[in-house]
Amino acid sequence: MGRWYEEAVFYHMYPIGMTGAPRRNEKTEVTHRFPEIEKWLPHVRDLGCTAIYIGPLFESTSHGYDTRDYKTVDRRLGDNEDFKHFVKSAHDMGIRIVVDGVFNHTGREFFAFQDIQKNRECSPYCRWYKGINFQGNSPYNDGFGYEAWRNCFELVNLNLGEPEVKNYLLDVIRFWIDEFDIDGIRLDCADCLDFSFMRDMRRTVDEKKQDFWLMGEVIHGDYARYINEARLNSVTNYELHKGLYSGHNDHNYFEIAHTIRREFDRNGGIYRGMKLYSFVDNHDVDRIASKLNVSGHIYPVYTLLFTLPGVPSIYYGSEWGIQGRKEGGNDDPLRPAVNIEEAVQNVPDPGLLAWVCKLGRIHKEHKAFAYGTYEELLLTNRQYAFARIYEDDCVITAVNNDDKEAELHIRIPVQGSICTSLVNGNKLEADNGMLHIKLQPNESEIVSVK
Repeated sequence: MGRWYEEAVFYHMYPIGMTGAPRRNEKTEVTHRFPEIEKWLPHVRDLGCTAIYIGPLFESTSHGYDTRDYKTVDRRLGDNEDFKHFVKSAHDMGIRIVVDGVFNHTGREFFAFQDIQKNRECSPYCRWYKGINFQGNSPYNDGFGYEAWRNCFELVNLNLGEPEVKNYLLDVIRFWIDEFDIDGIRLDCADCLDFSFMRDMRRTVDEKKQDFWLMGEVIHGDYARYINEARLNSVTNYELHKGLYSGHNDHNYFEIAHTIRREFDRNGGIYRGMKLYSFVDNHDVDRIASKLNVSGHIYPVYTLLFTLPGVPSIYYGSEWGIQGRKEGGNDDPLRPAVNIEEAVQNVPDPGLLAWVCKLGRIHKEHKAFAYGTYEELLLTNRQYAFARIYEDDCVITAVNNDDKEAELHIRIPVQGSICTSLVNGNKLEADNGMLHIKLQPNESEIVSVK
């Protein structure tokens, strides 16, 4: 059997937003907001989630990715003892904790950059950053130039080829494991990181903790370059993310099926055997409820998230349909404050929340979703059916994005004629190796075949 992260369902928390913390860190006193975050844990467990990705967490100046201190929890959220307590509370519920690792760049208030500002050419940290140039200048009028992430000059690119920088960051990771007992790291901007750094990181975490998960944020390119025993366990599947919403908006299940065939088909899928991190939205993209042209499509979207190959992740609040679009370069609408106690008592879309909970239970009860091969069974623009098969466990998923009822006749890919709905427990009609299903608009069916 595999490792915890291969069977996991993740819950994604952006703590600065969800707690309503100030968007600027003015270096005032510590505000203990972690007790509010801990109130989410029973909800996360009830959803069937077995892991939380939370971040960014460490002392920063604004959005969290401009790190000021890698070893101190952001004072807007609490202190190190607060986070330690949060991790223990989650572990007591059987929930693993993964944090953001922002290792491509630091903020301008990081000690090494401030030393360069103060001591210029005499600073021992001149080699810690890329492109330090004392003949140039920066938009902040530092009197020297430097390389910044995507020309965002509040984010100063670290030089991971410098042994001192690499050793410092590896010490940070050891500290996080020893101090907080975290279970994994999500690597921000992984497509900017050196492979040699990833290899050193892999060795470091393997020495500290078995089954430690390393997942990289990768938007474009060949995901397989990052995933192997010497580097990362997983990367973000942005390719599938795009298909999940546009395949519904365009009434084009061929797009989603093509993506999955390309990635995971057992005959030629370029990522088959890999466990990519699947999501329908996150803290960087518009909320799924705001992206869909037909609101009812959110039901089959979540069905596919949980039943197609991949490690599914839910972004906080999207399980009941929170809306949110970027406003120019402003991500705040994607990251709203939520009082979880009020939210669960007055859920805007209780039907969706119940459906996501059911999908979480079904995913947990069937290993085929974590380890099974993928086989396409039926495909039109508006209907799609496929099987996940692992040992003697065969589960067929069927979805309908049409605005009218659809009657599906689906080939059963294994020997077996007892077809049971995992949605409602009903026995379904099957004969001569064919499964017969009627689906209402935006309805899904998930069927166990024995």
